[in-house]
Amino acid sequence: MPLIFVNYRTDDEEATATLVDRELSRVFGNDAVFRASKSIGLGSRFPQELLTAVRRSSVLLAVIGPRWLKAEGPGGRSPLQEESDWTRREIQEALETGAVVIPLLVGGAKRLGKEDLPTEIGDLADCQYRRLNHRNADADLTGLADDLVRLLPELATAARNNGYRSPSATADRGRGGESGRRADERTPTKLIKHRQRGGIGNLNGDFSGTFVNESQGPVHTGSGHLYQAGEQYLGSYISSDGGDVHYEADNHGDVYRGDRNGHPEEEQR
Repeated sequence: MPLIFVNYRTDDEEATATLVDRELSRVFGNDAVFRASKSIGLGSRFPQELLTAVRRSSVLLAVIGPRWLKAEGPGGRSPLQEESDWTRREIQEALETGAVVIPLLVGGAKRLGKEDLPTEIGDLADCQYRRLNHRNADADLTGLADDLVRLLPELATAARNNGYRSPSATADRGRGGESGRRADERTPTKLIKHRQRGGIGNLNGDFSGTFVNESQGPVHTGSGHLYQAGEQYLGSYISSDGGDVHYEADNHGDVYRGDRNGHPEEEQR
C-alpha cells in the first residue's frame, strides 16, 4: 500500500518527480511510493488507480516548478482551472481525505497564493512547503526524507523496516549529539602510566569526572576537601568519591589531613 503519493504536472517537473520517487523509494521501499508512470500497470484503469492510491496515502507531495501555473489550457487559462485536470483532482482528493499535503517548490518556483488556485484546492497555499534546488539535490532530498520520517509513525516504521539510517543522525552521533552517547554514559579510558606534574591522578576503568593535567595550582573537581602539597609525583591511584582527597604518592612536601569542616587539626596549625 502506498504511503507517499508523488503529484506532478507532466510538462513541468516530471524529471524531478522521478528523482524524488527514486530517493524516497530507497528510503521507504518501492511499494511505499506511488508515481503514476511507475505504479500503474499495463491495462489498469487509470482514473481508478490514481484516486485509490491518493485515498490510501498518508502524504501527497505536490512537485511544483516554474511552469506549474503556466496558462496553456483552452482560452489561455491554466490547466488547474479545469475540473478534469488530474494534478488538481489528486490534490483535491488528498485534501478531502485528510492526507498531509506538502508543496515541493523546485528551483525558482514561487510560493503559491490562494488567488493562484481554484477554490477547491485553495488550502494548498496554506500548507507548509519545502524547497528542492537541483544544485543541492542530495542534501535537500535527504532533508525531505528525514522530515517525512519524523512526520508520521508509519513512515518511520517503513524506513526502519527498509534498513534506512538517517545520514544526519549518523553525523550527530559522530559529533556526540543527542543521537550519540547519552549524557550520563561513562566514557571508558585506558590506564595512564606516565606521571603527572601537579595534575589529578591516573585513570583506570570508567571515567565520568574531570581530568586535569599539568595544573599550576590547587584544583578542586569534587565535593570533598583538597589539601595542597608541594610538588608531587603521584603514584598509581587517587580518588575522591564525595569525601576527602587521598594521595598515595612519592610526595615532596607535606600533605595535611583535616577535620570534616576542612580545618587542619590542632597539632598541624
